[in-house]
Amino acid sequence: MSFTLHGLAVSQGIAIGHAHLVSHATLEVAHYTVRERDIPREIERFEAALADVRTDLGALHTEALQPGAPSELSALVNVHAMFLDDPHLANAPKDLIRERRCNAEWALVQQMEQLVDQFEEIDDSYLRERKHDIVQVVERILRSLTGHPRRFGKKGASKGDDTELIVVAHDLSPADTIQFKNLKIAGFVTDLGGATSHTAIVARSLAIPAVVGLHHARPLVREDDLVIVDGTRGVLIVGPDARVLEEYQLRKRELELERSKLNRLITARACTLDDIDVRLQANIELPQDVEQVKKLGADGVGLFRTEFLFMNRDTLPTEDEQFESYRSVAKALAGKPVTIRTLDVGADKTAGALAGTSRQAPNPALGLRAIRYCLAEPQIFLAQLRAILRASHFGKVQMLIPMLMNAAEIEQTLVMIDQAKQQLRERRCKFDEKIPVGGMIEIPAAALALGPFLKRLQFLSIGTNDLIQYTLAIDRTDEAVSHLYDPLHPAILRLLSHVIQTANKAEIPVAVCGELAGDPKMTRLLLGMGLREFSMHPTQLLEVKQQVVMSDTEQLAQKVARLLRLDEAERISEQVERL
Repeated sequence: MSFTLHGLAVSQGIAIGHAHLVSHATLEVAHYTVRERDIPREIERFEAALADVRTDLGALHTEALQPGAPSELSALVNVHAMFLDDPHLANAPKDLIRERRCNAEWALVQQMEQLVDQFEEIDDSYLRERKHDIVQVVERILRSLTGHPRRFGKKGASKGDDTELIVVAHDLSPADTIQFKNLKIAGFVTDLGGATSHTAIVARSLAIPAVVGLHHARPLVREDDLVIVDGTRGVLIVGPDARVLEEYQLRKRELELERSKLNRLITARACTLDDIDVRLQANIELPQDVEQVKKLGADGVGLFRTEFLFMNRDTLPTEDEQFESYRSVAKALAGKPVTIRTLDVGADKTAGALAGTSRQAPNPALGLRAIRYCLAEPQIFLAQLRAILRASHFGKVQMLIPMLMNAAEIEQTLVMIDQAKQQLRERRCKFDEKIPVGGMIEIPAAALALGPFLKRLQFLSIGTNDLIQYTLAIDRTDEAVSHLYDPLHPAILRLLSHVIQTANKAEIPVAVCGELAGDPKMTRLLLGMGLREFSMHPTQLLEVKQQVVMSDTEQLAQKVARLLRLDEAERISEQVERL
């Protein structure tokens, strides 16, 4: 029987192969009471499981550093290792065992559910997805407690060397995906996960098609079923008929041919048909990501998110620790620009290291976050500013301030930067005295009142994800309203055009670093608005470059000017397709 499931497309491409089902540890564990004298033994059993998983993760980390493994994997395994050592997961279950005289499995799951509930309330999609990492770590501990470690089968050998496998799982951890390189994995699908889950990040880094958030794939798909993964449309086809199979085989060959052609663009100049240079930069989250940035020939890093340094830990990163991370990226890019965004957490974004300084906000998305949080915590902010300034001595570093709203916030931020500079001068630390400071335009108020930004800052970067969310009053992570999230809404397009054209007239560099920058269907539209700097996930760079080299900005400007006068979403969408 043939059927189709729809999920979230997180890694483009088409994969055709036989399903390989991956089981996961059941989280519905037994609950029983242990005798008073057996409590030390139960705690010892739990600690032994922790030690076992810690050793396992250490081995996986070493394997992730081997040639051929994506740079993201070692960092993601580190995240699991940090969760494993977190007192909320490593110590709290032992307290439960003592207090309630319960078995280790039940205590562990109870603590996991409490932590997952806390992460569920986080507004930021990337941080909220970390709840899956907690579950994955708990699954590993449970497998050790029950004596059932997960291993992927080597079934490909029995089917012949040309057989490709499609992994079908309830969820996958970064550690699981390290084993992919030992098998012929063509793609994977999971019931859980979102666009910013580690599963999605790994899929993109491996450049294999993936669909997540399918909900019911694991129980419905059978071992060895012939399946098709359409990672572009977010579709899983199980048991396709001959006609559908032939159609997808043809599309797969066409995509592979296109991908091989795209690689020729790595060394090509990002230049339009009318000889306009366009800067294509990359967004990164981890220092290790810089290797892919270099490999794909990006013009630099347009957005270095620094939140990872503050996640999954109980102590704040030191100034030196931050400095080393920033310096490593600046040195690796050897003179190409590196735009480091200051800390964008706060309120509900409960990075462990900030737990003592954050509070529960009634509406986190509109609360004390990003620059508002940093200005409220000057010592944390100053330490990061000093680290960024010190790194500027080792490369072309720029500083980007998120969620600025008005002139007062800009002035307060610049005063803090001057204070950090003075502190470094007193310590005789070298730094770039003229380091460029820019602001993110992600609040409608900032987009509509650009004067202070143009007068006091050296560059702008448009964060389209939040700008769209705030302008349309839609939480893009809420399934009930996510269908209303429309980048082509006329109000959004007019705001973008206003910011780009106003910055261009003032001769202030302006970039787009949100999801729109990496969408090749939007490239011509943004070029027609006058945008000349894009920053995106590294894997999207070549497709965007292809659109750039095929575009004539003078012709596009005329077409986009007419498009911006339209009010109907359908007509706008039609015109964008024709650009």
